[in-house]
Amino acid sequence: MSQQKDPDLPSNDVTEGVERAPHRAMFRAMGYDDADFSSPMVGVANPAADITPCNVHLDDVADSAVEGVEGGDGMPIEFGTITISDAISMGTEGMRASLISREVIADSVELVAFGERMDALVTVAGCDKNLPGMMMAAIRTDLPSVFLYGGSIMPGEHDGREITVQNVFEGVGAVAAGEMSEDELKEMEHEACPGAGSCGGMFTANTMASISEAIGLAPLGSASAPAESEERYDVAERAGELAAECVREDRRPSDILTRESFENAIAIQVALGGSTNAVLHLLALAAEAGVDLDIEDFNEISDRTPKVANLQPGGSRVMNDLHEVGGVPVVLKRLLDAGLIHGDAMTVTGRTIEEELEHLGVDGDVQRTSESASGDEPRAGDVEGDVDFLKPVDDPFHETGAITVLTGNLAPDGAVLKVTGKDETQHTGPARVFESEEDAMAYVQEGHIESGDVIVIRNEGPRGGPGMREMLGVTAAVVGQGHEDDVALLTDGRFSGATRGPMVGHVAPEAADGGPIALVEDGDEVTVDVPNRELSVAVSDDEMEARRDEWEAPEPRYDAGVLRKYGSQFGSAADGAVTNPAAKRE
Repeated sequence: MSQQKDPDLPSNDVTEGVERAPHRAMFRAMGYDDADFSSPMVGVANPAADITPCNVHLDDVADSAVEGVEGGDGMPIEFGTITISDAISMGTEGMRASLISREVIADSVELVAFGERMDALVTVAGCDKNLPGMMMAAIRTDLPSVFLYGGSIMPGEHDGREITVQNVFEGVGAVAAGEMSEDELKEMEHEACPGAGSCGGMFTANTMASISEAIGLAPLGSASAPAESEERYDVAERAGELAAECVREDRRPSDILTRESFENAIAIQVALGGSTNAVLHLLALAAEAGVDLDIEDFNEISDRTPKVANLQPGGSRVMNDLHEVGGVPVVLKRLLDAGLIHGDAMTVTGRTIEEELEHLGVDGDVQRTSESASGDEPRAGDVEGDVDFLKPVDDPFHETGAITVLTGNLAPDGAVLKVTGKDETQHTGPARVFESEEDAMAYVQEGHIESGDVIVIRNEGPRGGPGMREMLGVTAAVVGQGHEDDVALLTDGRFSGATRGPMVGHVAPEAADGGPIALVEDGDEVTVDVPNRELSVAVSDDEMEARRDEWEAPEPRYDAGVLRKYGSQFGSAADGAVTNPAAKRE
């Protein structure tokens, strides 16, 4: 290996000098040699696991990254960390672990990088919380780092249409309503997830992967290649090479992340119709990076950024469809040409967004080839210049972006809604109050919901849950029973990226902290007013104060273990629900 090793690199603490002979002996037991010791040590953080299709293939992805590190004259060291399957834990008590896993991933990667004196990182991610957790670790360590997504699953097919796990969740509600047979649901169960990769729609994983490009932590064009494609392994090898380059150039997350890069991230989120979870995660990333970002900034950027993609859950297409027409860079180029993103924001390659788009030859037109990534022939309507799910900025699906933050006497610190259907939702109805997701799910499945209802699920916030569970089981059951537009739901918990309809999450302050959602009673008139960005309850201030005087904080659900520990450390959802004391707002 020809590169001269920088004498200031952290790895010298364990590889250089006579006194480090015992340390080198340990490395030699694993096959490393003198050439490795003279090279930058690049950690490859790999959350591979057999508990979710999102991560089941990540050993192969990490292997390609290792090859790239070696090709870039680096010393690759692969290590593992945890993952939680959001889809498999959805609707169960186990979902309380999901958001906590974001923190554990960030903590564990930070600890290994610090303890083992690593010089750089390739942070690999599959399932939803892997992505922000890995990016948080890169920010905390501020080591030269490249983010590497494992890629999304290909869609399944049922009755001649593409389906994802979202359709199966909604099928549960359809069976309860008598709109679908159990046999058909069984068929969909077998067809929806045909292989490895993260859920295929513009759900949380694909939203955060798209954001990783826009924010500058991953190379442009790296997010959309399917999990089980040669392109994905090419992306992984390039990530390894780039990490070694970042060490040589001393290129760090702190050189990349600015207010402008976060604005770019929000712009791509709202333009693509991304997950509400990205609001939580971007606030957390900004807090870790020391960048001033407020929940109200999402409204400001959504106001000026049109929604140009029609992907699941609101639409019918998936990440692979976007990949086939050029991926995230095509959308970024269109936003750049319209003056909607900052072209001078830096990326991990050392080039700005504008320079990188020029380097890649992206002109904003769809880049479809004669064959798709799956080998299928292009479908009708998907020829170059005529793509039914991706619009130009001056002729969008919606004039404003897909994320809306609501405030009012029910959410003084904000609540988050993803607009996937009617963008003029104004819903007023009686509250049906539940103290947990399970109680609400039973109510819905038993057929009690009526048009106009507002389902209120509380004590599911970051601290009260703990862990701010996602509610896809409930929201999908509501939609599956035919109430996509006429029943609203609000919670201090979260929603899956696959949720659609008038579903309001992240209500802050949460119930466990005495937020107004804790004081709502059955039958109270609740209003969800998207045009005026209001979430309110028709109860006087005096009555709310009287109820507050009677309110008692609930006891923590867990008195020991990891759920008690992290539950007590979470900050407000309005600030990203961070646990890192240095990242919390006063």
